[in-house]
Amino acid sequence: MTAMDDPFRNLEARTGRPMHEWVELVSHSGLQKHGEIVAWLKEEHGVSHGFANGIALAVRSGDAPPTGDALVDTQYAGAKAALRPVLDRLLDLARELGDDVEVAPKKTAVSLRRSTQFAVVEAPSAARVRLGLQLRDHPTTDRLRAARGMCSHTVDVRSVDEVDDELAGWLRTAYERN
Repeated sequence: MTAMDDPFRNLEARTGRPMHEWVELVSHSGLQKHGEIVAWLKEEHGVSHGFANGIALAVRSGDAPPTGDALVDTQYAGAKAALRPVLDRLLDLARELGDDVEVAPKKTAVSLRRSTQFAVVEAPSAARVRLGLQLRDHPTTDRLRAARGMCSHTVDVRSVDEVDDELAGWLRTAYERN
C-alpha cells in the first residue's frame, strides 16, 4: 500500500491525533463493540464516520501499525539490541540542539527534523549504527564520508564512545543549516 492508498494518511491533520493515539484512547475507554466505539468516537470526539470506523477496526483487529517507540524497539531488537545505547545517545544529542527538533521514527530508521530532515539514524547491521547528515558542500574525512540520496554524508558509529565532540559538531552543523 502506498501513502496515497492509505485512507488514514490525513487522520492526524484532521483530528489532531495519529492512529496510535486513537487506538490507545479507545483501549483505555473500555469499549469493545465496534458500533459502540464508532459512536463514542463520533459523539465524544467529533471524528468523522470513516475515520471512526477505521480506528474501531484497528482497535478490534490489533492491527494498528506500530509507531514511535514500538518502531524503534523493533529496529533495535535481537542482534541489534546492543546498538540501542548508541541510538539513545544520538537522540539525546539531537534533542539538546533545540526545542524544535522532531524525532520521527520510521519503519527502518529514525528521522531527525527541524523545518526539514537534517539527519537520519539507522542500524544497517548488528555491528554499527549509521548516522546520515545533511551537510551539502561540507568536506569529507576518513570518518565523515560522502553519500548519495537524502543525506549528503554518513558516519558509522559502533559504540557510544564514538559519539564524540567531532560527531556532535557535525550534527550541530546539519541542524543549523536546516
